[in-house]
Amino acid sequence: MTPATRQPLLIANVKPVAFGPAIPATATDILVGGDGKIAAIGAGLAAPADAERIDGKGAFVSPGWVDLHVHVWHGGTDISLRPSDCGAERGVTTMVDAGSAGEANFHGFREYVIEPARERIKAFLNLGSIGLVACNRVPELRDIKDIDLDRIIECYEENSEHIVGLKVRASHVITGSWGVTPVKLGKKIAKILKLPMMVHVGEPPALYDEVLEILGPGDVVTHCFNGKAGSSILEDEDLFKLAERCASEGVRLDIGHGGASFSFKVAEAAIQRGLMPFSISTDLHNRCMNFPVWDLATTMSKLLCVGMPFDAIIHAVTHAPASVIKLDMTDRLTVGERADFTIFDLIDSDLEATDSNGDVSKLTRLFEPRHAVIGAEAIASSRYVPRPRRLVRHSHGLSWR
Repeated sequence: MTPATRQPLLIANVKPVAFGPAIPATATDILVGGDGKIAAIGAGLAAPADAERIDGKGAFVSPGWVDLHVHVWHGGTDISLRPSDCGAERGVTTMVDAGSAGEANFHGFREYVIEPARERIKAFLNLGSIGLVACNRVPELRDIKDIDLDRIIECYEENSEHIVGLKVRASHVITGSWGVTPVKLGKKIAKILKLPMMVHVGEPPALYDEVLEILGPGDVVTHCFNGKAGSSILEDEDLFKLAERCASEGVRLDIGHGGASFSFKVAEAAIQRGLMPFSISTDLHNRCMNFPVWDLATTMSKLLCVGMPFDAIIHAVTHAPASVIKLDMTDRLTVGERADFTIFDLIDSDLEATDSNGDVSKLTRLFEPRHAVIGAEAIASSRYVPRPRRLVRHSHGLSWR
């Protein structure tokens, strides 16, 4: 069924949040026409007889959640998920792939993943030509032969509606002894293209400090609250102050949880000192989905657990990441605008969750998505429930899978 012929949708009894001060957070109804555009807003709306009806039962409705760091070049890299694994069925209406594809294979990512997806998918183009085809097994930034400046520029010109920036992974497992040089090269290309750059910080070299000194307003540091030795803002007061200064000058600190890049202790200490993340993202891929990340809603719940306020969390998955990819968030709840919402609850819980270092915290409040609304389509959503980890016996011992 095409969007033009879809039946109207009535979303009843929801409380708007993050739509701006002009929209009160009181129970209301939203009628979406068969064309996917908002037809009416108000309490007790009458709907056409053929309308689908969703009773929000007092749930929140926000602009559609944006995950600024995922890996969804499924089939093109050995770590990527299908968009459906971390998209609308998890309450996320926009995903930004963080460097899965480079200039040599972006055309396949566009044709086979971006264009068919019901969610909006944008991408940071990997500085390395091959992207994450065989992630970490075949590093994409070993030396200068892995970067083709002319082809990067050509790839962007051919795909500018999809590419929102450049991605550089700056840690020794990727760049070896090459250090911070790829970040410098990436920044030069980003300046030429007038795009932001997202930089992965991790095991040094390169040093987190060196990366921050290269970046400027609009650029993104992902894995900002990692707990890795030599790359944690908690262990180095000079680095913490540098991160504070850069954040105040417009460098965006992004969570990028992932399998190895989020620490409860670092996040809690930073937030207590007033250093908030700019955006909350998952770095979801097939090696971290079942442990320890799960999904965006659980990642949001972890930030709530360590003291980030509710309103700041919603901003960090809507307006903040949207600004990075130049997605307009003004007047999202206005008659005539295309519907793009996440309906969710905040529920009591006693769920134990793990960070990337193996530390455990009890999440007493959970963000629980109920529906993602994309045009006139309401997709039932929920948090991801990981499969049980099983103990596998090998000749050399035991391991968890």
